[in-house]
Amino acid sequence: MQELISPLGEQLLSLKEATYNDLRTPAQSTMYTVLFIKEGKGLYHADFGVFPFAAPALLFSTPLQVIYLENSESVKCTELQFHGDFYCIEFHRTEVRCNGLLFNNIYIDPIVILTEKEAKVFDKLLDDLKEELNNETLSDIVPRAYLQLFLAKSSSIKMNAVSNKNNDSERDELMEQFSQLLDEHFLNLRKPADYAELLSMSRDNFTRRCTRYFRKSPSQLIQEKLMLEAKKQLHLTRQSIKEIAYNLQFQDEFYFSRVFKKFTKVSPQVFRDKTGISIVADMSKD
Repeated sequence: MQELISPLGEQLLSLKEATYNDLRTPAQSTMYTVLFIKEGKGLYHADFGVFPFAAPALLFSTPLQVIYLENSESVKCTELQFHGDFYCIEFHRTEVRCNGLLFNNIYIDPIVILTEKEAKVFDKLLDDLKEELNNETLSDIVPRAYLQLFLAKSSSIKMNAVSNKNNDSERDELMEQFSQLLDEHFLNLRKPADYAELLSMSRDNFTRRCTRYFRKSPSQLIQEKLMLEAKKQLHLTRQSIKEIAYNLQFQDEFYFSRVFKKFTKVSPQVFRDKTGISIVADMSKD
């Protein structure tokens, strides 16, 4: 493993080779994680979503997501991880546009499919980063630049893929409308039947089309949307747990904590302690 350690001993960036045996067990990390799949195929589990993949590809996850691979015995990959204190995806959103595209989007697969030519570019980038991390006079400037370039190239490829999907004949306008309705009403409409009614669909038909289109059920999307907002407020603000529970319209902070822990396997306070509070929290102050 090659890594960058802060003066306080905190791991900021790491790079290592991984196999199926390393990735088959459900696990959580406090780091942002990218798996560069160089060989093999299988299923990628990220929280409650299940996504088929085949090499070459990039798989993405955010801090404390539960991730693992299934049916992927032939997989060989490089695992790139970075801490939010080392590279803040919210602060650098203009330069890279990975927040909401590569990370923190419940509607699109957390996967970037690569061509063989693109895979060679990423392979070279990671080799250069590995060489830099082996430098005896290592600083954080060059590794951060390599990481930003890696994410920028990933975002560019993903944006093209999303654009192509928007023009695809398989685009489901009703399901796209559902995603817009969920973004608008997730705080007060928390049952699939509510959205089926707004779309003038039967619940069974709504569930089938949603699961086929997003690879997640309506219930999963509703829960993920709520928990994503909870994670954002825990990471991007200094509001108390009680204030965040109120913002999200939970009856009290204790019920909010139970629901959050059921989804993430950790309490809101532990999530905040492990991921830290983003520099964006202080930048947003009046």
